Amino acid sequence: MPIPAPVLSELQTLLGERLSSTQADRDHHGGSESYHRAPPPDAVAWPETTQEVSAILQLCNRHGVPVIGWGTGTSLEGHALAVVGGLSLDMARMNKVTEVRSEDMQASVQPGLTREELNTELRTTGLFFPVDPGANASLGGMAATRASGTTAVRYGTMRDNVLALEVVLADGRIIRTGSRAAKSSAGYDLTALMVGSEGTLGIITELTLRLHGQPEKIAAAVCAFPTLEGAVECVTATIQSGIPMARIEFIDEVSVRAFNGYAGRNFPEQPHLMIEFHGSEDAVAADAERFGELANDFGGQGFEWAATPEDRNALWKMRHQAFPAQLSVRPGSTAVVTDICVPMSELAGAVAAAHEDIAADGMVGPILGHVGDGNFHSALLVEPGNEDELKRAKALARRMAERALAVGGTISGEHGVGIGKRALMADEHGEGWQVMGAIKAALDPNNILNPGKLVPERN
Repeated sequence: MPIPAPVLSELQTLLGERLSSTQADRDHHGGSESYHRAPPPDAVAWPETTQEVSAILQLCNRHGVPVIGWGTGTSLEGHALAVVGGLSLDMARMNKVTEVRSEDMQASVQPGLTREELNTELRTTGLFFPVDPGANASLGGMAATRASGTTAVRYGTMRDNVLALEVVLADGRIIRTGSRAAKSSAGYDLTALMVGSEGTLGIITELTLRLHGQPEKIAAAVCAFPTLEGAVECVTATIQSGIPMARIEFIDEVSVRAFNGYAGRNFPEQPHLMIEFHGSEDAVAADAERFGELANDFGGQGFEWAATPEDRNALWKMRHQAFPAQLSVRPGSTAVVTDICVPMSELAGAVAAAHEDIAADGMVGPILGHVGDGNFHSALLVEPGNEDELKRAKALARRMAERALAVGGTISGEHGVGIGKRALMADEHGEGWQVMGAIKAALDPNNILNPGKLVPERN
């Protein structure tokens, strides 16, 4: 059901040119980077203040109009698609750093600010924000999906780095969760509830983030391994040995082939690890030496060190471009993206089983991931419109998820649930999924916030 004309008229009065129903704007907010598709929203709004967000939600709540938060559109599970129509709430104009408190190692920011923009603002402070999902995502979107990325093995995820939030609830109420203090025992942890809620419980309008000191020394390298098992077992041994890695990424031979073609590299087509160390000059040198000894034990060879900031940036830019590089292996394809995370003791078996499954099914599915915390991904490449391939890819992704759950893992380490993994939520959470639905019903009784996502359907 389209947005009623009187509601559009009130929104137009409130926002002026910052409300659009043009096909181009609607189509831009109806796309997805993976295979997920849905009709575009009925209209797009660009609020500039928390008060405007509150007014929009009050109006939409009265009339039962769905509201779907939009950051930069980089999510892979269809989180921001308007599956039942409604209003796309684009937070791009709420993109300011409102305060940096260097002495507390904290910053307060608006949700439309991207992680790269924040770190540009922080470059003269000696501080940085470490959570790096690869894409230059908005910080509000990263909090909403509980994102992590390449540096989580050392610095944690968004869950660990969001201290407080300002959130607008479905009925327009504005609440603040958390505090600037290092810890609290005062009541329910509403910040943790909102982080990862994927826009189903409220719209984030400000974040208080934990910052970290810029390391004195950074060293990065890439090395090859003769076997997949050797590379993954080296990761497990590295973590168990206590070497403080800042990043440790796995890429399989298909991903290496993709990187070579897409980024003009000439790595041998074998499994590789990409690693980075942060710390003092002496500590980084010692950590690199210890890792080199471990890697040698598992067949590591051909270390290529990125000695300058430019070389390091090029190395990690290549890693961050992994998804388009993987898609280039099969031009014109789209992907079903897996995102399982398992205990470290189960990592080697999970990666090997996924690799075998993909080969046995005849799919093309490059594997890579943030294996330092047990999280890895496969992009199962499918031809758009080929329903048989899509069905096979979904079945393959489900088997990977079921294996992860069987060993105490999760269906999503960082990408979130959206519409892509919603069917697996009951398998992971059991009755806990119904509790999530009850929380949603309590905070959003009219079900206007990102309906059709994350929680069970209403009866």
